[in-house]
Amino acid sequence: MSPLLEHALSVFVAFFAIMNPIANTTVFAGLVGDMEKSKQTKIALKSLLITFIIIVLFSVLGKSIFQLFGITLPAFRIAGGILVFLIGYHMLQGKNSKLHTSEEDNDADIAISPLAVPLLAGPGTIATAMNYSAGQGWTDIAITLFVFAILCLITYVCFIFSSKIISMIGESILGIITRLMGLILSVMGVQMIIVGLSAAIHMQNIH
Repeated sequence: MSPLLEHALSVFVAFFAIMNPIANTTVFAGLVGDMEKSKQTKIALKSLLITFIIIVLFSVLGKSIFQLFGITLPAFRIAGGILVFLIGYHMLQGKNSKLHTSEEDNDADIAISPLAVPLLAGPGTIATAMNYSAGQGWTDIAITLFVFAILCLITYVCFIFSSKIISMIGESILGIITRLMGLILSVMGVQMIIVGLSAAIHMQNIH
């Protein structure tokens, strides 16, 4: 296996595991399942375009962006974890997060948060992009971004067909899935906070 192909496979597996298109499709359905198909498509496309742009920026300028604003990855993880936990908490109650409504004026807000950030382009995804791009040549960076674009396309297809999944499984099953995903998201949020706090404490001990 060539080094470039091996790099591409490694990047795909890493991104797929962190983004988890299947799980995020369920979250997407829980957030926009009561909207019209056209709105769902618009939100899906916008969220993934924003996600891709964010990963491109952090792949190329990640460390510089963090240094410019004085941001550390642990702080980013903690903030992202809090957002994910709040979203999961409201989904546990069988409803969408109060941070996001289904009104047309807020479609863009839903696409940006929680879908693009922190669910799709969260701390883990950004850290992975920076890990595979930091200190690498432009060829490796290009491969990383190309593979991520493919994963975004796969996720988009999953999002588009989420409405059909809703009609097949019914509202009662969707409610159960929404609560289960809320529990998972809450745990994910807590885990992100724990990892962020541990990393922050470790950084303080070093200094």
